Amino acid sequence: MELRDKTIIVTGASSGIGAAAARLFAAEGANVVLAARREAVLAEIVEQTRQDGGSAVHLAGDVTDAAYARSMVDLAQAEFGGLDGAFNNAGIVGDMGPVFETSEANWHAVLDANLTSAFLAAKAQIPALKSRGGGALVFTSSFVGYSNGGLPGMAAYAAAKAGLIGLTQSLTVDHAAEGIRVSALLPGGTKTAMAGDDSDAHAFIEGLHPVKRMARPEEIAQAALFLLSDRASFVTGSPLIADGGVSVRFA
Repeated sequence: MELRDKTIIVTGASSGIGAAAARLFAAEGANVVLAARREAVLAEIVEQTRQDGGSAVHLAGDVTDAAYARSMVDLAQAEFGGLDGAFNNAGIVGDMGPVFETSEANWHAVLDANLTSAFLAAKAQIPALKSRGGGALVFTSSFVGYSNGGLPGMAAYAAAKAGLIGLTQSLTVDHAAEGIRVSALLPGGTKTAMAGDDSDAHAFIEGLHPVKRMARPEEIAQAALFLLSDRASFVTGSPLIADGGVSVRFA
């Protein structure tokens, strides 16, 4: 029970890595507060989690809305008495293509969903962690935009995910002495709805990885669990790469 009696917010919790993390954290003893847009899907995950003996609540909304970020913290405090950590996982890929064909609307949408949402989350969550005497934040970044791991047509996504690493490092410098650990988690290709269902595309992505496969969401969730748990008590300010070796190919 790595997270026994800890209260953890999970954003992007309605599918993929976020949903897998929510289930895992609850199984490991956490009180889980789930955030995503889709009310019905969140309610279903919460109900199943409770049937399995876990503790979970949810609130649907838009992670790019500062009021929603504050509401998630308020919910954690109202339901469970405080906040101990968060897995800020929400994000989108957006439309892919070269920069000169990228619309400003798409650029802003991708940065807002991936990077601005993380800023808003941290802004709301850090005071709650401080009042608790510390805690842990984890942001889902990517090998894309890190360690020469660029892929064609992903400028906005790469910029946002690289920005999350910078945000992680800055938050660490500001808050490590207060007992708040901050980490970036960098998954490789993962079989989620975001990855689509094109078998040829999947085969290409699998081929990029030295392990010759994509990750299961549950595997990435395990890495997030480590970063949020007390086992990572001296881990802060750094990217944890869980990418099946793909970044090694681009190093």
